[in-house]
Amino acid sequence: MDRGFGVVIVAAGRGTRMGTEESKQYLHLQDKPVIIHTVERFQSMEECESIAWVTTEQDYARCEAWVKQYGLHKVQDIVTGGKERQHSVYAGLQALKARGLEYVCIHDGVRPFVEPGRVSACYDAARQHRAAVLAVPVKDTIKQVDKSGIITATPDRSSLWAIQTPQAFRLADVMAAHKLAEQEQFVGTDDAMLVERMGIAVHVVEGSYTNIKLTTPDDLDWAAWWLSRHEAKRN
Repeated sequence: MDRGFGVVIVAAGRGTRMGTEESKQYLHLQDKPVIIHTVERFQSMEECESIAWVTTEQDYARCEAWVKQYGLHKVQDIVTGGKERQHSVYAGLQALKARGLEYVCIHDGVRPFVEPGRVSACYDAARQHRAAVLAVPVKDTIKQVDKSGIITATPDRSSLWAIQTPQAFRLADVMAAHKLAEQEQFVGTDDAMLVERMGIAVHVVEGSYTNIKLTTPDDLDWAAWWLSRHEAKRN
């Protein structure tokens, strides 16, 4: 059987839209921090062999304690991030390279509801095509608006997808893409953008609308409701 994938879970950002002093990934969602819900999703997946958890220097100790508390044995590396998300991801990639893995998934620490089946589909697509991302078709009409608040264009909605994580790549490819971006002092909005710049086609795998990024207080309220709903179904 082929080896599985490694995961970089990025949780080094501070975030401001949540309006709390605590970083959003460490806020409690029911009985445990958001980041623990996220890590446990990958911990439970057979294909996931190793997790590199990227955090800040000041949060390192508590992350290390949580790994022991929650029995997260697949977290083999806790690494400190950099100034930009891009630099944090690269720190995690370097840790996974030392583990000898060929494929990597890169995931936001504040997306705790990603479905294992969707992750597997993204990983399988990366094995076939070298690069893949989860995404969902845009449901709303999108407008381009200029700085004065005037609509300048209405893109065709049928061609628009909202990109999610995880994003899956051959480890060698995404590391090369990060090195090139560093050399050229380019900062992208996601890892797929860096890989695209190298001329590698990135394939889209349909994700789930529930795989949201918890960014605002409303998102956290929705997440608590979603968990309660599923617990009620199990009971």
